[in-house]
Amino acid sequence: MNALPSTRPLGRVGRRPLIVVGAALAAAVLILGVVVAVGGQRMERIGYYADWNAANRGFTIGELQENGSAERLTRLMWAFGAISPDGLCHIPEDDHDQPWELYQRRYAADESVSGEADAYSQPLAGGLNQLRQLRELHPDLGASLSLGGWNWSTHFSEAARTEESREAFVSSCVDLWLRGDLPVLGNEPQGGRGAAAGVFDGIDLDWEWPAGGGHPDNTEHPDDPANFTLLVAEFRRQLDALAEETGREYTLSVSLPGGEGAAGAYDGEVFDHVDFATVQGYDFSGPWMDRTAFHSNLYAPESEPGANSVDAAVRRYLDQGAPEEKLVMGLPAFARGWQGVEPADAGLGQPAEEPADDDYDGPTKAFADAEELEGERHLDEDAGAYWVYDGDEWWTYDNADVVGLKGAYATEHGLGGLMVWNLDMDPEGEFVRAMDESLRG
Repeated sequence: MNALPSTRPLGRVGRRPLIVVGAALAAAVLILGVVVAVGGQRMERIGYYADWNAANRGFTIGELQENGSAERLTRLMWAFGAISPDGLCHIPEDDHDQPWELYQRRYAADESVSGEADAYSQPLAGGLNQLRQLRELHPDLGASLSLGGWNWSTHFSEAARTEESREAFVSSCVDLWLRGDLPVLGNEPQGGRGAAAGVFDGIDLDWEWPAGGGHPDNTEHPDDPANFTLLVAEFRRQLDALAEETGREYTLSVSLPGGEGAAGAYDGEVFDHVDFATVQGYDFSGPWMDRTAFHSNLYAPESEPGANSVDAAVRRYLDQGAPEEKLVMGLPAFARGWQGVEPADAGLGQPAEEPADDDYDGPTKAFADAEELEGERHLDEDAGAYWVYDGDEWWTYDNADVVGLKGAYATEHGLGGLMVWNLDMDPEGEFVRAMDESLRG
């Protein structure tokens, strides 16, 4: 096994200094432009891009060029690709107007990454064309299409059920997202065979979750955990075949839950097939609970020694056979909030009357808005957690100090890097900048 000894914590890292001293690390840190390598390993800086927020919040791919995130990230995860009821990759025509935003919308010059307006009849427009332009400016920036997520994992189980369904599903995803064979829809001229070829060089599987506990509409089957492993292996087989055909390399990744119960469904064989796996190091608590608690703490706090933590989540996957260098720690660019919170202990662990008011898709705040909160600010260095007590509202999130602690942890313990959900919550690129700097020491 690649797990570190389970009888001790993975070494708590204080806020000052954030540079970990050790002969192996000191000899191993290489900084080459945007790439940070430890022991010869590239440290990933990954960001999820929620494509629906181009329309909902006006956050387009061009923002990543303007705020500096594109030059600091190693890979962009495009969220999300859908799975049809018959278990194939497809683009829904009636959901969030996805075809229009994805590849039909013509960008004006002043909103385009290239600074040039799209032509009406060009075969690829929309966000995918903007991503193509961004990657032309940043050739080292990879891009994966992430399948599923919370709302679109509904039919993963059907797609993974049999050998035949897995082969058909993977083939449809390769054709649609990697070969770029987009459908021509709605009397628009965009699409066609190879229209989006080369935009993506990877696939990310975000099945939430093979062990159950996902969206209530999900189809579930007792064999889902075993079939997930077989599905990952089929993706690897077909991506390797495509690589032989095209001469290009293709990245395969999976998104893993941070919760204790869900983590047990994953077979260690999964890690033989993927280039890396992101671990969702957040949502350990939230306003669905009646007391305030950290939702993305690095370690269990002294006040709640049995609480889940990023360290505990990482250990679970190491114990299942994951190589350290294939685990990428997921960070939230959002806060969780409660209101009607009593002032004892600055609100930590106190009863709450109700969740905070809806701010960003529920009782959450984007990182940028959480940074603007007034009130008492507190850092628990030992737990690697942060909170703000503002009036009777209590918010917990990862500020730059916590990001620094987590980057130092990832570096010290040879993890694969850091990931953030999601980029539109960080419109000025400050969170991504903190991630980048934390991995540089």
